[in-house]
Amino acid sequence: MYRRILVPTDGSPLSEAAVDAAIDFAQVRGSEIVALGVAVPEPSFQSLEGAMAYDPGLQVDVLLDHAQKHVDAIAARAQKAGLPCTPVTYSALDAAEAIVETARQHHCDLIIMGSHGRRGLSRLLAGSVTQAVLAHAPAPVMVLRPAAHEEGS
Repeated sequence: MYRRILVPTDGSPLSEAAVDAAIDFAQVRGSEIVALGVAVPEPSFQSLEGAMAYDPGLQVDVLLDHAQKHVDAIAARAQKAGLPCTPVTYSALDAAEAIVETARQHHCDLIIMGSHGRRGLSRLLAGSVTQAVLAHAPAPVMVLRPAAHEEGS
């Protein structure tokens, strides 16, 4: 039923737990993993006193390098578990859009991802990648939340 499982990662402990769950789930079902790392550049602002030098290309290159390291690590873990894995990295201004588009392009049957479960003002300020993915995903989304003892960290 689930032939191809997308697992986006940002390298955080929560996304690593989602990777573990995705690999376990894929082993039981004989699925392929699509590991996604998204490089999202931080916005740049000029100061009131003058312009600031900024090279977005450098930032994107560094972020893509980090994203590639994360997906390569997932690919190695999947291979060790006997699973095929396609590592994918993108540079995007919106991580949720990149996740949804990757699920479409790679014909993923399931998305497994972590969510910090922010509420209130912190969700408003930080946004919710998971919420946007849930609203627009072309496939079911399995969301893993932090354990109760980890929520404060």
